[in-house]
Amino acid sequence: MTATRRPNRGPKAAARNRAALIAAAREAFASCGYDASLTDVARAAGVGQGSLYRHFPDRLSLALAVFEDSIAELEALAARPGTTLEEVLALVTEQTVASTTFIRLVTVPPQPDPRILRLRERVGMLLEAGLAEAQRAGRVRAQVTTDDLLLAIGMLALLLTEIPVASERTEAARRIWRMLRHGIES
Repeated sequence: MTATRRPNRGPKAAARNRAALIAAAREAFASCGYDASLTDVARAAGVGQGSLYRHFPDRLSLALAVFEDSIAELEALAARPGTTLEEVLALVTEQTVASTTFIRLVTVPPQPDPRILRLRERVGMLLEAGLAEAQRAGRVRAQVTTDDLLLAIGMLALLLTEIPVASERTEAARRIWRMLRHGIES
């Protein structure tokens, strides 16, 4: 029995393969966490391991590509005039419920890699502006820092990784933020 090979589409398929790998990795990280099988990611994307490693030389490169969309979404929200800290934190929470891997990567880095630190810095900058506005308006205590918010988000992500059902994660996230707000709000 001879296996049917897919034709090699060459360089023309590179962008499509990269997009398929990112989509497959997003699903894998959401369901299995940061340690998801890269073999399964390649298989789900319909490409070979070689293609995976040509696009993403290591797990972290793939994770960063996956979560670039999440950061871009947060940055777009934060850039809209009138956006509040509460709205940014709500989107972060929504993203955390969907994929705890993203938030854990930013708030509890697995390794001191400069790429993760840049990602964390980007998240910190978009929280910082909302925090300053909320403090000026008297909604958040003056002593709360951006690092405090990142820590709170990291705690949320760590707790949510223990809850396997998405709908239960949503309810738990709501309850966790309700408790955390007592320490943050004025």
